[in-house]
Amino acid sequence: MNEIYDCLDPERRSAGLGAAAEAVLKGALVVLPTDTVYGIGADAFRPAAVGRLLAAKGRGRQMPPPVLVGSVRAADALVEDLGGYGQKLIDEFWPGGLTLVCRANRSLRWDLGETRGTVALRMPDHQVALDLLAQTGPMAVSSANLTGAPPAATAAAAREQLGGSVEVYLDAGPCPGGVPSTIVDLTDDMPRLLRAGAVPIGRLREIAPVAMGPE
Repeated sequence: MNEIYDCLDPERRSAGLGAAAEAVLKGALVVLPTDTVYGIGADAFRPAAVGRLLAAKGRGRQMPPPVLVGSVRAADALVEDLGGYGQKLIDEFWPGGLTLVCRANRSLRWDLGETRGTVALRMPDHQVALDLLAQTGPMAVSSANLTGAPPAATAAAAREQLGGSVEVYLDAGPCPGGVPSTIVDLTDDMPRLLRAGAVPIGRLREIAPVAMGPE
C-alpha cells in the first residue's frame, strides 16, 4: 500500500486521516503537510518506526528527528523544563514555524537516536497535521526528502523521493511556508539559534535574548 489522499476533498481527507493514524499506530510511515514543508512521520514511541524513518531518508542515528505535538500540554509532558524563555516563545510562535530544543523528560521510554538527552519540539500551524496528531499523539517528523535533497513543498515531490517507504501520503496542496522551521536551543541559560528558518531572528529577539549559533 502506497496511497495518496487529497485532503482538499472532505471525504478523502477524512479517509486519509483515518488511514494515516492507523498506519502510524502500527509502526508505518506517513507523509503529512505542515505550515513549513511536508514531513515524513512515525510514532515517536516506537523505536523501530523511528529507525524506518531515518532509513527512508538515508539518515543515521546521529541526526535524530524532531517531534511534532498537537498541543502545548503534550509538549510539557515530554520535557524536563522549558528554561527561562521557552514559555514566552511558545506563547508567541506556537503553533508555527519554531522548533525548540529542550531537555527531554528522563522518564520517557523512547529512542529517537543520539539525542544526548534532548528533544526538538514543534507544534505545526496546519489543521491536517493537528488533526492527525490528535489521533496519534506525538510523532517523530522530519522533512519529507532524502538527506541532502531539497525539502518537499508538495506531496508529489515527497512521493518522488520517498516512494514505497511511506504507506500513506496526505496531500493538502503546496505548503504555504516552503521554508523549514527555525530551531532554537533552550538547554542552556541563554537561548541559541541552531538553524535560521521560518521565524526571523529579529522576531525571536523581540521575545527572548537569542544568541547566534552553538557555543
